[in-house]
Amino acid sequence: MRDGKRDKKIYRPFKCYLDVGLARTTSGCRIFGALKGAIDGGLDIPHSNNRFPGFEKGAEGQKDKYDASVHKAKIFGEHVGDYMEKLAEEDSEKYQKHFSRYIAAGVGPENLAELYAKVHNAIRENPQPAPKKIRKLEEMKLFPPKPKKLTNEERRLRRVAKIAELAKAGKEEDVVPMIIEDEDES
Repeated sequence: MRDGKRDKKIYRPFKCYLDVGLARTTSGCRIFGALKGAIDGGLDIPHSNNRFPGFEKGAEGQKDKYDASVHKAKIFGEHVGDYMEKLAEEDSEKYQKHFSRYIAAGVGPENLAELYAKVHNAIRENPQPAPKKIRKLEEMKLFPPKPKKLTNEERRLRRVAKIAELAKAGKEEDVVPMIIEDEDES
């Protein structure tokens, strides 16, 4: 206690920095969507809004504007719903192919935002990722087993068997006996 006042513990979010690696950092790209998600999740990442969707640079002498509703529309998939509507009108076959799982689940462009909100709530309730399925290496078929290497004797016997097979098939004139005996074996 200092001067009769209790020290309050200040809990600050975990501070980190965004490393984009080799990805291109154009305004409105997915990296900044991930940045926004991390910030909303409680991380303290130094940033500015000028890379988020909805930011417009003002003309000379005017202020820059950030319209959060444009960003919210992107977060809740309104652009996907617009594309679904456009595709349904122009090319219904392509719409059926691209959005077959949405159609099977009964999700259309009009209720896509509700689905996104439901998913966001489910993530907030349990942010832990689903447990990974544990696979046994014995059950997995990664590569076919390599054939066992043949010895010199096994290869020689194999050649003899092939020559005998060809001789039985009636192609004796094509068969040239190429059995080479090893002189070292004597």
